[in-house]
Parts: sequence; C-alpha cells; structure tokens
Amino acid sequence: MDCAAPDFIFPMYADIYYPIITQGGYGQITKEWVFDRTFTCNATTVGGAGKEDIKPAEFLQYENKLISRTKTDLRVTSNQANQAITNILVTNIRSADGNLIYKETAGPRAGRGTIYEVATLEPFLGPFNDIEYFKVLLRKTENQAVTDQ
Repeated sequence: MDCAAPDFIFPMYADIYYPIITQGGYGQITKEWVFDRTFTCNATTVGGAGKEDIKPAEFLQYENKLISRTKTDLRVTSNQANQAITNILVTNIRSADGNLIYKETAGPRAGRGTIYEVATLEPFLGPFNDIEYFKVLLRKTENQAVTDQ
C-alpha cells in the first residue's frame, strides 16, 4: 500500500496500473498493464442523478467520468519513475471496507471494477503554496477488456 488508512477526506481505496511498453516486429506498440500500488482517494461522479449517462444519437455514447482527489501524485510510480497521464489506469475504486463502488455489470469485466484513464491531473495548492492534494478527472476507458486488472 502507498498511503495511510482512509479517513473522512480520502475515504476510498483505488488501484493504479502502469504499462510495460514494447514494440512488435512491425513497429506496433503494445502495453502490458502492471499493478503498481493501492492509494487512498475520494471519487464521485461528475454531474448527478438528473444527467443521462447514455445519450441517444446516431450512435449511443456512454459518458462516465469521475472527479477525484488524492494525496498521491499518480504520475510518479512507487519506484519514483515519472509517467505521462496517458500511461495511467485506475481501477477497483472501493470503500474502506473493500466493497467495489464503481463496477461493471456486463461484458468482459462483469462484476469487476471499472477501468478509468486519467483525463486531467492538477495539483491543488494550499495557503502556503504547498501541494495539499491532486485533483483528478477520470474517464471510463472505451475498452474494458484491456487486461486482467
């Protein structure tokens, strides 16, 4: 674990994955996602119950975003290596007692935690210009069958 126990400001746990990037014989990039650590956070949906997640159009579009905050800089791995926000997956967001909060109910990940990618990560500065926490916008990945997270 990366952080202390959850508290009233950061009452949830989540898992973070980073890729091992390789290149195939024809130059194609592949990412093998590897678990790095668990961190504490607070995540809630953007919008509310009055907003539709599935928007009818020419094609159905599913928008599922979470606004989150954490004391952990998700761009830095447990080995202190820096990662781009495009190389971060967050999943298994759960309560302090281990119950999954955001989970898939159908498809290849049915019954397992939804996989999110980082859309935005911004530090929040306190009155003494110290980073108090990081504001994170998480976006549900289009492919929930990325790997076995």
